Amino acid sequence: MKQFYTIGLLIISNVFMTLAWYGHLKFAEWKWSAKLGLLSVILISWGVAFFEYCFQVPANKIGFTGNGGPFNLWQLKVLQEVITLVVFTGFTLLAFKTETFRTNHLIGFLFLILAVYFIFKK
Repeated sequence: MKQFYTIGLLIISNVFMTLAWYGHLKFAEWKWSAKLGLLSVILISWGVAFFEYCFQVPANKIGFTGNGGPFNLWQLKVLQEVITLVVFTGFTLLAFKTETFRTNHLIGFLFLILAVYFIFKK
């Protein structure tokens, strides 16, 4: 059960992370944000990133074998990276209509799936 909590929390965390890191690029299209300076954008992103940590820290704490969870540090990191790319891909395709998902992206993702396989292999 802890593996599901860990993965669910990492997904939520990565949604906030993606918004904090890349959401401001979408803000530029909105009138209200046109007057914002870089410091304002950084502070807004920092505020969003706070919620990322509210989910990411418990995910790692619950999931880590040292705390009775099912994943070692290598596995937690690879899970986080794969979840990040899946969330990022969804966000990019939904929010940025000018970006396309190409064959080279798919091939790269397949290599990441291989990375997951080898990291989890006993």
